[in-house]
Amino acid sequence: MQEQFKFTPGVLGYPIAFVLLLWVVFWFEVRFHVNLNSHGIYPKRLSGLQGVVFSPFIHSGIKHLYSNTIPLFVLSTALFYFYRPIAWKVLFYGILLSGFLTWCIGRPSYHIGASGLIYVLVSFTFFKGILAKHYRLIALSLLIIFLYGSMVWYTMPIEKGISWEGHLSGLITGLLFAFIFRKEIAKPQKYVWQQKDYNEDEDPFLKHFDENGNFIELLESDTEQENILEDKPEIQDVNKKEQSPTIHYIYKQTKK
Repeated sequence: MQEQFKFTPGVLGYPIAFVLLLWVVFWFEVRFHVNLNSHGIYPKRLSGLQGVVFSPFIHSGIKHLYSNTIPLFVLSTALFYFYRPIAWKVLFYGILLSGFLTWCIGRPSYHIGASGLIYVLVSFTFFKGILAKHYRLIALSLLIIFLYGSMVWYTMPIEKGISWEGHLSGLITGLLFAFIFRKEIAKPQKYVWQQKDYNEDEDPFLKHFDENGNFIELLESDTEQENILEDKPEIQDVNKKEQSPTIHYIYKQTKK
């Protein structure tokens, strides 16, 4: 688990490369006056299935792209740092599954943008941290809710022009992945007294407490040792001699 929470160049490199790819696609549209919206998801149409793969890379305008850039970078960075072993699976299958669900439940219109993937990451990161019961991952879940908790309202048809079906599909996909990858959740490292082969009776600290949790100032072994020292004072003298350091002074006469 300690290797999982480890910074590597890919933690920042992969999210930056992915975000740059979105901007390159948008630059290509603007530079060559090409409209790629027709390659988005068009529900219940076979030709619209191509959008399951292409739609996250297509955006309607600079405002649409900018609003997706920062959340996508932050969430994917957290994904590669905290869940590096399964990060690519979450991204790849998240795009496919959320896109397919959008194709199944969406309105007859082109659905484009990376917001569906963003909802996958928000949902997955939140529920995964709760299921992990690890303090770092729970803290990450709370941070995600603080930053992006209000996004849950956009999984409902409250505003025109927004693919709430894509958002809802991403939310469902992230929740599903949190359970699918539950066995791969990082578990907290057990303390010494939580291990199965650990014997509490041999712990020098826990020996100072009785069954009711009361502190025992002197143990039986300590009492026996004190009695031995009282019966045999010569042992005390030996111990004192062993404990007290011997200092030797050397005097040298200086020449006049």
